[in-house]
Amino acid sequence: MGYMLKDLIEQNSDLTVELTEGVGGGTSNIEPAMESGEFDIYPEYTGTAWNAVLKREDAYSEDKFGQLQQDYADKLGFEWLGMYGFNDTYGLVVRKEIAERYGVHTYSDLAKHADKLTLGAEYDFFERKDGYQALCDAYSMSFGNTMDLDIGLKYQALADGQIDVMVVFTTDGQLSTSDSVVLEDDRSFFSSYLCGNVVRTQVLREHPELRQILSKLDDTITDADMSAMNYAVESGGAEPEDVARTYLEKKGLLL
Repeated sequence: MGYMLKDLIEQNSDLTVELTEGVGGGTSNIEPAMESGEFDIYPEYTGTAWNAVLKREDAYSEDKFGQLQQDYADKLGFEWLGMYGFNDTYGLVVRKEIAERYGVHTYSDLAKHADKLTLGAEYDFFERKDGYQALCDAYSMSFGNTMDLDIGLKYQALADGQIDVMVVFTTDGQLSTSDSVVLEDDRSFFSSYLCGNVVRTQVLREHPELRQILSKLDDTITDADMSAMNYAVESGGAEPEDVARTYLEKKGLLL
């Protein structure tokens, strides 16, 4: 996202972007640096903003975006611009063969057949209050078996048939090459984490051209697009800046 912002802003304005990568602690350190004026813009997730920045305890869903925007404007002096479109949240996938055999498309569909299936996830998902048991309660779901999996081994476990259902992040790189089907969370159990850019309002007053530039990014990236880009970097050895530029060129946003 940082490279996309740099390329797009520098092409469409006289501004020069200084990109800071690898900030330790992520939001917990970037957001205070935004307040102090050290940073002017950064990509953020709506669910993270709601819970980690605004300290709300309820689960975030996109019908709360208006309130999120208002609180960011009133309390922080920030605005949300350039909502990319992808949602980096938890998800459930099943092997394609399982989806076809049982006609599974949604979590509710899955609940009807879960007792015959094995679900795999990292250890912490089974321990979280908003994890495994809460999911099962929300969908009246009971799996035949469960399996703790290392994050680096779970896609292989699914491919090998050791598990039938797997907890993923919806933009996982390996998801783009996995023979699996992402199911619809039809009761919106998992919080939403749409990605967009947080910008200091003062910066927008000083450089109003940024509004139009950032709006070009609205709804430009799907979950599958982001997954493919992550895969290109994580498994294909591509440089992030090259992947970002190629994608913007494909979308007609860079010359």
